Amino acid sequence: MRILGVDPGYAIVGVGSVEYEGNRFKVVEYGAITTEAGEDMSDRLKKIYDDMTELIERVKPDAVAVEELFFQNNQKTAINVAQARGVLILAAKNYNIPVFEYTPLQVKQAVVGYGRAEKKQVQQMTKAILNLSEIPKPDDTADALALAVCHAHSCQSVVQASISSEKYSYSHRQTRQKGV
Repeated sequence: MRILGVDPGYAIVGVGSVEYEGNRFKVVEYGAITTEAGEDMSDRLKKIYDDMTELIERVKPDAVAVEELFFQNNQKTAINVAQARGVLILAAKNYNIPVFEYTPLQVKQAVVGYGRAEKKQVQQMTKAILNLSEIPKPDDTADALALAVCHAHSCQSVVQASISSEKYSYSHRQTRQKGV
């Protein structure tokens, strides 16, 4: 499965793609989509959309994992990031790619095993899991790769739960058929 992790923003959008098969990761590509401060917001959104579309065409992901937004203070920043997030999701949906959303807590839990982990811990574990020589820069890129890892682990959990459920259902049907 090829997963594209996306850390939304309007100045910097972190992106990172990984291949995940048999509990093994292979990094496909990572980097950032950037826009210039002072540029009109509509132009920035178009650049983000166009660059995301180009990335999707090049990487051909099976799924996109996007961070859910969480802001406490600056509403203007939150609105701008939400707009950028919207065009990123739209780009994926225009290619019929399923989009999965994760909170920072879920990412920390999936990557480090602890939902209250520090950002540095998440970056170090992402580096280790993906066998990278250094933590990707900017931080948004490392966050995007962590999102991809989170989705791989979450997707695996869903598959395992589904298999367990099917086994239970099958054995339960057999038991009922035997009259037990």
